[in-house]
Amino acid sequence: MAHDEVLDEFLAQQALRVHRSDRRLAGIVREAYPIGVPALIMKSSTDRLGQSAGYSFHLGTPDELLRRVASWLLTGAGNDQSVLLRLVGRLWTRHGREDVALAALLLANLNHAALGTDPWSVLAASTRDSEPAEALLLSIEEFLRAGREMPRDEVLMAWCDGRKVDGHMALLVSYAGTVRGHTVSKEVLIRLSSVEVPDGDSLLGRVMQRLQER
Repeated sequence: MAHDEVLDEFLAQQALRVHRSDRRLAGIVREAYPIGVPALIMKSSTDRLGQSAGYSFHLGTPDELLRRVASWLLTGAGNDQSVLLRLVGRLWTRHGREDVALAALLLANLNHAALGTDPWSVLAASTRDSEPAEALLLSIEEFLRAGREMPRDEVLMAWCDGRKVDGHMALLVSYAGTVRGHTVSKEVLIRLSSVEVPDGDSLLGRVMQRLQER
């Protein structure tokens, strides 16, 4: 049986009432992650954690299977997505690589108008004081892929003046936006130039350089 069929069967076996509890959903999706991992990708936990770059675990679940999990969650939530909003917080707290990727998919597709929320604000509130650049990019790229508006200039500049991780998020959002044709204002570019990035050939350093060259 194909991995997607095994995953679908596992999810179909879950009782409908689990969609009323973010705690139970967090447990179910953690069980679901390994179902989609081909055997050749599986490694010892020590090896995987050594490569996880700040994640609590990194199982290698393919993105297309994470999207199936996200679809199941969104369908099960119906018109009340508040449980999924709380689940996003739980996933970021647990902080596996799959958790962060699934949280990105959920945040990008939640009905924020009905919830009275903004995906960028939820993301900023969820992040820890230090995050892998990839963890931020997972959400940023998913938001933009889903057609979410870029954060306002005032928000980007406030991030530049906030925690280091907020400045990094402003840097990555601005660069990802320019790749998709958005324009970054001169005021934001000036503020971004003050964001502290790691020395050497780092992703953030390369992003900073490319923005300065525009």
